Amino acid sequence: MARFKDYIPHGVIPATLAAFDSDFEFDWAETRRHLAFAANVDGVTAITVNGHASEVHACTFDEQTRMMDEASDEIGDRMPLIAGVYADGSHEAVRLAKMSEAHGASALLCFPPNALGMGGIQHRPEMGINHMKMIADATDLPMIVFQYSNELGYPLETLVRICEEIPNVKAIKDWSPPQVHDRHIKTLHALSRPINVLSTNSAWLMSSLVMGADGLLSGAGSVIADLQAALFRAVQAKDLATAQELADRIYHTTQVFYCDPFGDMHNRMKEALVLLGRQNGPAVVRPPLMKLTDAEIAGIAKAMDSAGVTRDGATGLDRQALAAE
Repeated sequence: MARFKDYIPHGVIPATLAAFDSDFEFDWAETRRHLAFAANVDGVTAITVNGHASEVHACTFDEQTRMMDEASDEIGDRMPLIAGVYADGSHEAVRLAKMSEAHGASALLCFPPNALGMGGIQHRPEMGINHMKMIADATDLPMIVFQYSNELGYPLETLVRICEEIPNVKAIKDWSPPQVHDRHIKTLHALSRPINVLSTNSAWLMSSLVMGADGLLSGAGSVIADLQAALFRAVQAKDLATAQELADRIYHTTQVFYCDPFGDMHNRMKEALVLLGRQNGPAVVRPPLMKLTDAEIAGIAKAMDSAGVTRDGATGLDRQALAAE
């Protein structure tokens, strides 16, 4: 299957979900249906698999390998596939990176190992740098550094070292709060080899894009990629009136996706796909995640309606696209 050479991560990149059946096994037909829908959205530049949104924490190596094969077969000839590299051990991360390259990935989304928590990233930065270098030494694929907002977030000095010392690093996926995010954009764009900054802050996406983010990589794109793409185009065109209108619509969705507990965000997105008729129900998540309450599911349905999100996509985007031109 085609792999896109010299790919630089940018634009609107949905992090896709994984469909499971009632026995918690992969439903590959529904997963492929979801991948195809996301890839068909006008303005989407790449698709991410084996990330947080696909519950990678609960997936085996073999399942992640098959996800790469299914995605490559379904959409890999149309656009780049970005593969998550989620592992607590660096050797396992290397194994995942090699597998992803062999099975059709065009780039890697590299998660920080949980083992670097409890002060490791802050006080032993060489551990995080070495983890990334081991992945880079194992593959020539472009790398996206997942920059967390919690104790697993690389300090700016370490992040700059990773970007400067590892040529494979082409972008970061930034989960930082606004002031830090703005600093990352300005600092990484000013490097001798500029690094793209992809936002993952769907709840304040318009602000992030106006700051100068080069795109977004977000699980919310599994449901609202068309709204995100329209917002990205409006900001690029400096049409802030249209951008604000789109951001107001996105607000309804992010208020239900990213409320507490935050860890249920992708659980909620699965329910949204079932409610919209884009996936056959019921929505199933693997433990320790659990089914949402009926009241919360009803709230998601109301939010989709308020945002004008339907089975076939968000309504009114043709009119808003014309306004932005």
